[in-house]
Amino acid sequence: MSPLSKNDLQRIFEKLDKNGDSLVSLEELNWLLERIGVQFCIDELESLVGKPCLNFDEFLFFYDSISNPRIEAATAAAARGEEEAEKLIIHDDEDGDLAKAFKVFDLNGDGFISCEELQSVLARLGLWDENSGKDCRSMICFYDTNLDGMVDFEEFKNMMLHTIS
Repeated sequence: MSPLSKNDLQRIFEKLDKNGDSLVSLEELNWLLERIGVQFCIDELESLVGKPCLNFDEFLFFYDSISNPRIEAATAAAARGEEEAEKLIIHDDEDGDLAKAFKVFDLNGDGFISCEELQSVLARLGLWDENSGKDCRSMICFYDTNLDGMVDFEEFKNMMLHTIS
């Protein structure tokens, strides 16, 4: 259901859990969010999360909620009793959300994700090592349908929609 596998998320969780208590604090979570370009103050993050620390299952739930904002918005609207909740699910701004995600990876803003850009983002997340360089090339090649050596927005969109469904 998510662009990152459960194993990837487990690795991220373990790297964030600096003290090894099987919990990720809001400070640790905020460190990760800042690295991928998402800005929250700790108070905002605590009100969003509802607690000072997350176990792995809660971390997965948090990841799913921020990686699929239209569902989160619809859930919040439904909780307030708004009739617009169903419209938010049906008439979502999927391309807008995907464009924001694409921009996280398109570091130079040229409209393409190169192997180097993917590697840089993975490194910021603590998920890149020498062996991963080959994986970056494989990931790019797998979704690069026009064979230009990079992933453009349409290829990224197809990848994300295929991964989510």
